[in-house]
Amino acid sequence: MSDAHRILRRRQVEERTGLSRSTIYRRMQAGTFPPAIPLGGRLVGWRAGDIEQFLESPARYRAPARERDDDVGGAP
Repeated sequence: MSDAHRILRRRQVEERTGLSRSTIYRRMQAGTFPPAIPLGGRLVGWRAGDIEQFLESPARYRAPARERDDDVGGAP
């Protein structure tokens, strides 16, 4: 598995970005943070490549529309 496709867990994402859990989820909802990937049950992760792309320009990052519409972790 390449580094870009490696899955990072929430704490790893918090450490790399310096963002809190609530900020990550708020930005995901707004489409300004990479979407989480369901791993089963309540577990989620993020692709390392997506996080690296976000870190290149956090203020300008926009998640692709189809990924934002998946509403990961939201109510049905």
